[in-house]
Amino acid sequence: MKIGEVAKATGIGIETLRFYEKSGLLDSPSRTESGYRIYNADVLDRLDFIKRAQVLGFSLDEIKRIIGDRRAGQSPCAEVREIVRNRLAELDARMREMKRYRNELATALAEWDERGDVAGHVCGLIEGSHIDHAINQQTTGLKKKRL
Repeated sequence: MKIGEVAKATGIGIETLRFYEKSGLLDSPSRTESGYRIYNADVLDRLDFIKRAQVLGFSLDEIKRIIGDRRAGQSPCAEVREIVRNRLAELDARMREMKRYRNELATALAEWDERGDVAGHVCGLIEGSHIDHAINQQTTGLKKKRL
């Protein structure tokens, strides 16, 4: 198959296919005398694998390592499990942080609803807030840098 046929069959753009080849995600295809890339049917399986891995959250670098392990004759499954295990731990931590942040916002809103309008430079509700979320810590750092 020529590159255009692969692109049409998979919905992956020609430039992306060239990038995948250059990055080592795809094996270099054979070429016709006039220089056209000719892919065998295995490329469809590889592209399906890449798409599935991306949907699962794997980066192209991770996918490249996984493919490299397979090319070297090793099973990449242990590494895949470890990547997903780490990703789940990161997601769990972010979800805990988001839940804490949500609770802080809900508490602040309940207090603000009781207070009504509060005078301030722009809005006294925001200026008087005491939310300890990481975003607040980041902006506090920005304020210190400006001073």
